[in-house]
Amino acid sequence: MAWFENLGSRGIKLGLDNMTELLERLGNPQEGVRFVHVAGTDGKGSVCAMIESILNASDIRAGAFTSPHIQKVNECIRLAGEDISDADLIDILSRVRPCVEDMASEGKVCTSFEVLTACALLYFKLVSVEIAVVEVGMGGRMDSTNVIVPEVSVINNIGMEHTAYLGNTIEEIAFEKAGIMKPDIPCVTINDGPALEVLMRRSEEIGAPLTQVSASEVEVVNSRPDAIEMIYRGELFEVALPGRHQAGNAALAIGAVSLLRDYEERIREHVVEGLATVSWPCRMQKMMAMPIVVDVTHTLAGAKCLARDVSEIYGKVVLVIGMLSDKDLDGVSRELAPIAERVFVTAPDSPRAASPEIMADVMSKYHDDVTVMPTVADAMEAAMECREDLNVLVTGSFRTAEDVLRWFQERFATS
Repeated sequence: MAWFENLGSRGIKLGLDNMTELLERLGNPQEGVRFVHVAGTDGKGSVCAMIESILNASDIRAGAFTSPHIQKVNECIRLAGEDISDADLIDILSRVRPCVEDMASEGKVCTSFEVLTACALLYFKLVSVEIAVVEVGMGGRMDSTNVIVPEVSVINNIGMEHTAYLGNTIEEIAFEKAGIMKPDIPCVTINDGPALEVLMRRSEEIGAPLTQVSASEVEVVNSRPDAIEMIYRGELFEVALPGRHQAGNAALAIGAVSLLRDYEERIREHVVEGLATVSWPCRMQKMMAMPIVVDVTHTLAGAKCLARDVSEIYGKVVLVIGMLSDKDLDGVSRELAPIAERVFVTAPDSPRAASPEIMADVMSKYHDDVTVMPTVADAMEAAMECREDLNVLVTGSFRTAEDVLRWFQERFATS
């Protein structure tokens, strides 16, 4: 595990050459496994969780590979809804490491994400997964996961993200996402406008059947702190994740599983159960009976949805926010400031964190009660002390969520 964690210093590197060679050295474990491949800017993790839950409810031996993790890397690789055990992860890493080191000796240096992807694919093969749900790490076309040949491709909402790697326009980013589409492999998307036009062109170029799920087909009839109820194509579904934005994700998940070859025989009758039992932490998650809501939102589009949903369910909140420096600090601050009675800005425990002072300068353009706190734990203590009868919303980054969960466990371990 120490060896794997040290790979993080190798940073981000897009491209498939290393991944292809590493898998060849491992015997191409991705072959013979059925996949659903999911890309997008916002909500792709939730879509993966929903598809995974539907497959589990259908008694299909399902695996899932999602990223990033919140507290422990084991969360990224799952079988039948359970995180990979420490023993299994160490076993898989011990099989992958010699190949990685042999490649490094030849000047072919693998990143931690490439290694983790290889571990997931090897694990799925060894435990005889029937269908694995795989989330794209970044972009799509040159992402490490794009070595798989899926049975269905899924492209969720496309927005501005990772512009240093993916491009500076929606069209350029959509082109990268469209790279997961494969000839003769059906793809389902919820996009419209310029992004949809790019996907449609790609669909025609390579002969990948494209289905659009329209948000207008979904009606949310009830939005609760723990779930939503929605009507989609005349059928009522309960989705066990809060927030109206989850309705579009659920419709996309339904569209994806309906394209699997055994949908009618094995899956269809379990869709309702799968959505009603889905679990996906830190997505507007209320911390037990505590007045704390944790969310990993870190994009402009995500912040718009979060502001709308939190306002509807909880009203005004005390906001604790910490973001990474390469995110849209201004856009996220602008969207979240109106729902906050007070704001505590902080920095998650990450070398990529934006400094609290910079975050405060940005947030102060939109809110007149902004306090700088050095750590998430400090911010939480201050927020809990002054909140009166308000809930505390913590958001801005996966790493901020990790920090608040650690604080929560330490603070209330003996409660």
